[in-house]
Amino acid sequence: MITDQQIIWRSPEGKVIACVEKIKVLQENLIEIRQVCQDALVDAVLMGCDEEQFRLVLAGLVDQLKNPYPPS
Repeated sequence: MITDQQIIWRSPEGKVIACVEKIKVLQENLIEIRQVCQDALVDAVLMGCDEEQFRLVLAGLVDQLKNPYPPS
């Protein structure tokens, strides 16, 4: 499992994102996303849903995310 501190963020060109504030925002976002997903997984399992199916649904949700700033 990759922890937030192990991630080296890169630009589309492959350059390392070094701005401390940008990295802080990205880490905070990941923590929040992880907690929401964890809570949703717990809810699903407690309601009798299949864990693997729920994980597949979450993965599908991520795959459907759209970039509002497509490359020009």
